[in-house]
Amino acid sequence: MICTYCGTPLPDNKEFCSNCGKATGATVAAIAAPPAASGAAAASGAPAPAASALQPNLAGLLCYLVGFVSSIFFLVAEPYKNDRFVRFHAFQSIFLSVAWIVVHLGLGMLMSVLPWSLWRLVALVSELASLAFFLLILFAMYKAYNTEQFKLPVIGDLAEKQV
Repeated sequence: MICTYCGTPLPDNKEFCSNCGKATGATVAAIAAPPAASGAAAASGAPAPAASALQPNLAGLLCYLVGFVSSIFFLVAEPYKNDRFVRFHAFQSIFLSVAWIVVHLGLGMLMSVLPWSLWRLVALVSELASLAFFLLILFAMYKAYNTEQFKLPVIGDLAEKQV
């Protein structure tokens, strides 16, 4: 099977390309439920829970949810740490969080050296920066959910090198 977007060879029944992250259109066979652990569960007719992983687009979206914490989780969790799409969004989320911290620390240091009369202006710039980062995170989450590997201007190139 070959990805129709980038031409990467893929194993059969792969739903997403491991190179570009686009959906391939293949369907994966249903996972058989493991046998029940206890006789009571089997006797009651309750289905045994099946272990399943998140789809790469949902995992990519969740990388941006809590910044560092969720990104690091997806970088070390077993089914996701080998997926290039999820790794890209995890690294991009980490770099975006670092950029947010640097901007806010810089504005905070600027407030400490400016006269009292300019604090309102810097506070307004700080609020606008927070809004811009929030909207940027929402946009990146939207693109990840649509299985698009959207690269932010500087941060995306850094994230692509880390993948």
